[in-house]
Amino acid sequence: MAPWWARSLRGRVTFIATAVAALVLIPVGIAGVTTSRALITASVFAATRNTAERIAYEMRGGTLPTGATLPVPDPSVDLIQIVGPDGRILAASDAARNLPPLSEVRPTTGNQVVSTMNCLPTECVYLSAVKVSMGADSPIVYAGSGAPSVLATRTLDIVVFAEVALLIALAAWATWWITGRALRPVATMRTELDAVHAGDLSHRVTQPPGDDEVVHLAQSINSTLARLERSAEQQRQFASDASHELRTPIAGLRAQLESAQLYPDDTDVRALVDSALRDTDRLEAIITDLLLLARIGSRVDVVRERIDLAGLVRQELAVRNDKLPVRVDLTTGVTVEGVRLQLARVLTNLLDNAQRHAESRVRVTVDLEDDGGTAVLAVENDGMEIAEADRERIFERFTRLDAARSRDAGGTGLGLAIARDVAMAHRGQICVEDYEGGARFVLRLPAV
Repeated sequence: MAPWWARSLRGRVTFIATAVAALVLIPVGIAGVTTSRALITASVFAATRNTAERIAYEMRGGTLPTGATLPVPDPSVDLIQIVGPDGRILAASDAARNLPPLSEVRPTTGNQVVSTMNCLPTECVYLSAVKVSMGADSPIVYAGSGAPSVLATRTLDIVVFAEVALLIALAAWATWWITGRALRPVATMRTELDAVHAGDLSHRVTQPPGDDEVVHLAQSINSTLARLERSAEQQRQFASDASHELRTPIAGLRAQLESAQLYPDDTDVRALVDSALRDTDRLEAIITDLLLLARIGSRVDVVRERIDLAGLVRQELAVRNDKLPVRVDLTTGVTVEGVRLQLARVLTNLLDNAQRHAESRVRVTVDLEDDGGTAVLAVENDGMEIAEADRERIFERFTRLDAARSRDAGGTGLGLAIARDVAMAHRGQICVEDYEGGARFVLRLPAV
């Protein structure tokens, strides 16, 4: 079984942060202790060297008589001795009077000052030795100081490493607390996601304030839930539409076949077959459009590409055989990113709708809006105007405004619903705008 800290992201982050803090702070603590000891040692040696050189200078000037009690220029350096070439102590300070020679180290001609540490029976002494003159029989001045408590004990080490341990512990606690606080919204989102089930996809996770990665995660989760809800709604709508819209042509087809079965002598087979084929074509068209609606926005169509809207319009018009001529006003270079087949289907549906309701003319325009970030494709016809109250309702499935827009006039009643869903799947929108003397359908998509 994995250790406790490895079983959660919070534990792993805390462990890594603690390890990094230890790897940084422990060497820093060691370097700090070593540097402090070196600086203190250098300071002590500087004081002993200055004292020894001052006593030697006074001896050379004859102002320090042999045998006298030596003065102590620096209270921190109270161990001073003048030792002759034969090893006898010629003079000493009060603190060093009853001590043996502080050291046997003798400076040389090339090195007239020597600093060293010597441990006497009672204590260890940091001292400097200076020759009074250049002669081989020159007396030597020893000036020393007892080892400072910082160097004589482990107090500095204990204090520094206690602080290091405290800092490491503080880093671990801070990481644990900060990580827990940062992951708290994630735990909340996990609980809220657990409450989501296939029967009700309307729930959304709580989006925390700010603009960090956790916020972006919440936004992505909510977007995914919205797509799942829409997909589930499309499936339910598909089942509802299929059961409702397919019942009528199937019932008609069944009635004709049953009538032919009951009255075979009175049945015109050719008329029966023609009527059955019409109903079959009707069923096939409805099923095809329903399947397309169920597939729009899903991962079935993932081939997205840059599409020139003007080129798309020209390609579509080149293969159509419309009853009314279509005028165009196309701006080249207006490109969008999307699924070519779906966008072509939107254009086809809009053109079919315009051809069914136009009196004498149909017009297609492609342009960019003033901001340059939105591509606009508009299809206009000079048929009946659409009342403002109906401009949203006509994009619902199987919606007809009047008898003139009956299913028998052509189409399945799903063309505008397909156009709306394709627009939404491409992060765009489709709407009906004011147009005097007719209808104007406008598709807006993000330009690239």
